Amino acid sequence: MRQLVRTAGIAVVAAAGLTRGAVAQATHEIRMEVDQKGGEYRFAPSRVSAKPGDVLVFITVSGAPHSVVFEGGGLTGGAREALDAAMPRRSGNLSSPLLTRNGAEYRMTVPNLPKGTYPFFCLPHRAYDMRGELAIE
Repeated sequence: MRQLVRTAGIAVVAAAGLTRGAVAQATHEIRMEVDQKGGEYRFAPSRVSAKPGDVLVFITVSGAPHSVVFEGGGLTGGAREALDAAMPRRSGNLSSPLLTRNGAEYRMTVPNLPKGTYPFFCLPHRAYDMRGELAIE
């Protein structure tokens, strides 16, 4: 019985992320918005530094509809497949669904990607140069 208690205690400590070397997951909020005065469509911040396992939350603040599309042209070494698989409810390859109302959110967990930068853009506002960048540390 004592062994069972120890094992359960270890499981609780591990689940709580209290074991040596455990890294806490971070959540990064990226606002999708338009500056009403200047008419500038943007992701704010436009550059997000994250680690695999972090959560990205894209929030439509103004100027809906918006989307998040990763540029697949330069992706190599399985990065394209990893990003695609990490995006829930995709509308296409590397594409989030269209967020049609202000206040809508799109969440994804950063997959295990090689260090580097991964550009993304908003499809409805691509002509307005609404783009951002995910930097993997």
